[in-house]
Amino acid sequence: MTSSLPEQDPIPADWIVPDWPAPENVRAVFTTRAGGVSQGPQATFNLGYKADDDPVAVRTNRALLAARTGVPSAWVAQVHGPRVVDAQAALHAVEAGDPLQADASVTSVVALASTVMVADCLPVLLCDSQGRAVGAAHAGWRGLCAGVIEQTVQALRARLPHDGVNAEIIAWLGPCIGPQAFEVGPEVREAFLAAATSEERDATNAAFVPHGDADVGKALADLCALARLRLAREGVTSMSGGQWCTVGDPARFYSYRRDRTTGRMAALVWLAA
Repeated sequence: MTSSLPEQDPIPADWIVPDWPAPENVRAVFTTRAGGVSQGPQATFNLGYKADDDPVAVRTNRALLAARTGVPSAWVAQVHGPRVVDAQAALHAVEAGDPLQADASVTSVVALASTVMVADCLPVLLCDSQGRAVGAAHAGWRGLCAGVIEQTVQALRARLPHDGVNAEIIAWLGPCIGPQAFEVGPEVREAFLAAATSEERDATNAAFVPHGDADVGKALADLCALARLRLAREGVTSMSGGQWCTVGDPARFYSYRRDRTTGRMAALVWLAA
């Protein structure tokens, strides 16, 4: 089902409301370039302070996001690693002026959004099928390889009652750099193969298509395919999304690989009051 949004300020029509089989009390949204006040390469809805944008514009855009969703976002200082934090702790840290370094958060608190920013990396939103907890992960290739998805699923399960280990987890994969645009060196493929189980090895290898000079060992990598393998490792079978390429749609999406100087989008998921 498509997640519904509350009756706050209307969200731009350009934003993406995930179409996934989440329960009715789970809400989610993915922002695009539309609907903000930023100027220049970051125009218009940049949410990242590290995007060479005017901080006043970023604060305004974040306030607009809260007004449109009706909930505060638990921002984290993303470092391309596997650390997962509690969203409420992340919110308090931001309010204290010292954001937590992490690339994912989870929560069972109502009306608080687990939030990650992206501009080519893969956002993964999660919830359990009964709508008791949610989580968001920022999965660039380094964090993905290091296990950010697995740790986020495990942390979400830990927020559930005693049956959490057997609970059905639902995942949504947002816009990221697509498999026709993500050229990587041989070290990336080797890192994923080294981290793959014997059962995953063939599918992991298939996620890298040789590209360019064969002697150099470069390949086109499929982030979503690699993420689905890691979700499956944790017993997640319900996976939606993953059909958008940030690089190929400059009118709608920011892309660091394409533009270098650019803004940041956000993926949010929360439990409705």
